[in-house]
Amino acid sequence: MSLIIRRARPDEAGLVLSLVRELADYEKLLHEVEATEATIGAALFGDNPRLFCDIAEWNGEVAGFAVWFINFSTFSGRSGIYLEDLFVRPAQRGNGIGKALLSHLAKQCVANGWSRLQWSVLDWNTPSIEFYKSLGAQLMEEWTVCRLGGPALTALAQGTR
Repeated sequence: MSLIIRRARPDEAGLVLSLVRELADYEKLLHEVEATEATIGAALFGDNPRLFCDIAEWNGEVAGFAVWFINFSTFSGRSGIYLEDLFVRPAQRGNGIGKALLSHLAKQCVANGWSRLQWSVLDWNTPSIEFYKSLGAQLMEEWTVCRLGGPALTALAQGTR
């Protein structure tokens, strides 16, 4: 059994979008996916990309991915990684692929002198929460994620809110 983790290639924007859609379906959020192959491709492979994707292959077959970007902690004064999406296809779960993807990102943090690897998890996703805890992840229960989007974002930008 072999596992390879590699950076997504420019001709794989469609594959990345497919994995995003599989994750959204698992999270019961498929109706929220607005991304297209073109927007994913531009974000990952355009001039000065700010989004990155690592693909996990299990025995030569795409098994999952990690989509991430560099963030910054003013408290530590250093950058880190924010993991936007981590997904392993159901048929390949239990092979250590999720842990390998997280380890791969942790190594990048350490190698670059970055202070943290951070992500969010849905509160109903007990298997993932338990998995993250087993790796030593700290759940930041005192923090609440905030998001502005759609009409509320537009209203605030226009000063009408």
